[in-house]
Amino acid sequence: MTRIIAADDQPDVLEALRLLLKREGMAMVPATSPAGVLSALEREDFDAALIDLNYARDTTSGGEGLDLLSQLRTLDPTLPVVVMTAWGSVEGAVEAMRRGARDYVQKPWDNSRLLVTLRTQIELGRALRRSRRLEEENSRLRGNAPQMIARSAAMQTVLRVLEKVAPSEANVLITGEHGTGKEVVARWLHGASRRAGKPLVTVNAGGVAEGVFESELFGHVRGAFTDARTERAGAFEVADGGTLFLDEVGNMPLQQQAKVLRVLQTGEYNPVGSSKVKRADVRVIAATNARLPEEVAQGRFREDLLYRLNTVEVLLPPLRDRPEDIPHLAQFFLGRIAERGATAARRFSAEALDSLVRHPWRGNVRELEHAVERAVLLASAEEIGPQDLFLGAPAQGPALLERMTLDDAERNLIQRALARCSGNVSEAARELGVSRSALYRRLQHHGLKAS
Repeated sequence: MTRIIAADDQPDVLEALRLLLKREGMAMVPATSPAGVLSALEREDFDAALIDLNYARDTTSGGEGLDLLSQLRTLDPTLPVVVMTAWGSVEGAVEAMRRGARDYVQKPWDNSRLLVTLRTQIELGRALRRSRRLEEENSRLRGNAPQMIARSAAMQTVLRVLEKVAPSEANVLITGEHGTGKEVVARWLHGASRRAGKPLVTVNAGGVAEGVFESELFGHVRGAFTDARTERAGAFEVADGGTLFLDEVGNMPLQQQAKVLRVLQTGEYNPVGSSKVKRADVRVIAATNARLPEEVAQGRFREDLLYRLNTVEVLLPPLRDRPEDIPHLAQFFLGRIAERGATAARRFSAEALDSLVRHPWRGNVRELEHAVERAVLLASAEEIGPQDLFLGAPAQGPALLERMTLDDAERNLIQRALARCSGNVSEAARELGVSRSALYRRLQHHGLKAS
């Protein structure tokens, strides 16, 4: 029921208001002084306040009523306040509105006009409160999202799109070169969404063997295949209520794309080996460095699936197109490493930052992050200089390898191979002389990502 707080020092006025509002289905709480209004507001919430400006202690100037308006605006700026007074001068109306009144009626009031004024202000007040709640909720949700470095104009444009899309249920396709930060954006979207309290499940669509892809996404029942000794939940089931991030979606096996499309269209799927239909409520965020329209034209990707995935497409710019972000990203990575207490390095010299900005960064943000990690490992002082970055030819020479552990050297070789192959794991594996699965195991060991 709509609740009104009404204030007047005349009991007959309050009784007349009570009867009028009761006929309109509104409950009224009376107050005979400004102190009574404030006391009532401390105890309960109201949809609107209807207050007189003149009280027994101040019958001519309306000072008590105007002071009450100021207090109400401070106490609850979303509460609609309508003032009424017998001295209906223009000056009084202007001052009342300046102090926070939403509207103004003169005694003796017209019942119809008073009710219309109240209903209008109540609806406006409710809309304002809903808007405030949404703003607070979105602010809280954004607090769960990872930090985004977006000082450049290119990334500011991306961030504006992300802020609009995050609270929605729309599927998002994140595109861009290898290493541009697609996974960070996916985590940001989840953390800034209404699903932030639910799971974010990541599946590397390009890193799952084709034979187990369906089980990875949809799960399987016991006995579904030779090694299925127990029942297993798939990614869609684990992500129910949350977000499923399909990384490297351009490498998804063609024959599995129809089954993913079915889930996106109907929310239904079957675990491997089961006729039982399960449902999943997930938001899908996908990422790829491939040009999916070209993949569609070549018959390697379903056009209908592409339409389902890219309700909104977010194209991440390469690092070379956002040089303003490079110093901030480098400082962010350095600070994150320093928090672990594993390094004496605390800052970059001006020359080192200049070297970072001028570097081409073919591996984008990921290459920059690895460069900072390497500099921290090799720096011998608190200040990292350009000589510690090894961005030129010396970074590939034997002097660096002599200062590395075997594990560090392997990590470095894998990073360089992936950079040369633009993140293509199969090509990098061939170049390194290992199998694709073996390279994926080494990537996992070193905490590296293929894209």
